[in-house]
Amino acid sequence: MTGKLEGRKAVVTGAGSGMGRAIAVRFAAEGAAVAALDLDHAAAEATARTIVEAGGTAHGVQVDVSDSGSVTAAIDSSVRALGGIDVLANIAGILDGYAPVLDTSEELWDRIIGVDLKGVFLVTKATLPTMLEGGGGTIVNMASIAGFVARGGGAAYTSAKHGVVGLTKQTAADYGAQGIRVNAICPGAVETAMTKKILEDGEAAVIESINAVPAGRHAQPEEIANLALFLANDESDFIHGAAYVIDGGWTIV
Repeated sequence: MTGKLEGRKAVVTGAGSGMGRAIAVRFAAEGAAVAALDLDHAAAEATARTIVEAGGTAHGVQVDVSDSGSVTAAIDSSVRALGGIDVLANIAGILDGYAPVLDTSEELWDRIIGVDLKGVFLVTKATLPTMLEGGGGTIVNMASIAGFVARGGGAAYTSAKHGVVGLTKQTAADYGAQGIRVNAICPGAVETAMTKKILEDGEAAVIESINAVPAGRHAQPEEIANLALFLANDESDFIHGAAYVIDGGWTIV
């Protein structure tokens, strides 16, 4: 590790598992003090414990990113624990089982939009004042190839991820001159416990399209963490409002 985030204070949502956990661990390994946020408090604390046992600094914090009160409390707790926030990674997200419109209930729609889009908005809004007071910061949002194309998710998930790409660009435009950089990551299929269940339960055509990517495999969470690290540190200083596709070639075929 090269200390690319040495001295930085980072908040990572969805840090209890999958890509969020990999990103939190990688940020800490690169020198950041990390607030690991997750709906599952025990999972958040487990990630923090892993970081501390490796010699890093971390705190586990419970949050429901779809609830403004919970978000405010979690960010306030993170600021107290870390002494500020320089980096925010909005990674928390859920899938919709590739449900098309007619199979998407209003409850499912609200739940997906609430976590995957509203959650990014709420956490960003709660974090920006601290970043601005500190002179700037970097925000990395988890979008998806479903933010660009169909078949990356169902009606709700695809709509939410298109929204995340738009929110990323607008936030970058609004706050870039004040030292805030905002970019998005758009993965294809990533090998996590959550996506494994979708693949097991999903329709054959969807599974076939995922398995046929030119790379011939799914991404590992650590590969997504590599991109998150790049977008969070000063090497990407001239990158504002970008949405990086990392999909093994899924969207080119």
